[in-house]
Amino acid sequence: MSDEISRLEDKLRQAMLTSDVATLNELIADTLVFTMIDGSVLGKEDDLAAHRSKALTLTLLEPSDQHIQMYDDVAVVAVRTHMRGTYAGSDFEGVNRYTRVWLRTRGRWQIIAGHVSPIPPPDAS
Repeated sequence: MSDEISRLEDKLRQAMLTSDVATLNELIADTLVFTMIDGSVLGKEDDLAAHRSKALTLTLLEPSDQHIQMYDDVAVVAVRTHMRGTYAGSDFEGVNRYTRVWLRTRGRWQIIAGHVSPIPPPDAS
């Protein structure tokens, strides 16, 4: 089953890179709870709206150091991601650690919760 989650994570990444709202809608549960870097909590519509309006555009979304833990109908993913893009007209680039919780319900997997934390750049000293 972790192979299936890995494939879904890749499908999610591709959908985020292309702002494919239809695929994001399919992969994200209506009840999504996602905690952002600043501590704010967003839902599915917030995420879809950012892609739909092009307020968020990604030019790089490179995963590494991915861990998947399976629990029957729940999967927990922790992945390091190097990102680059624009948000609300401002450029950004950074490395973050995402945690996503996938739930299999009615025969399909969807993301029900997530969290993102920044990974500070290595100390230059």
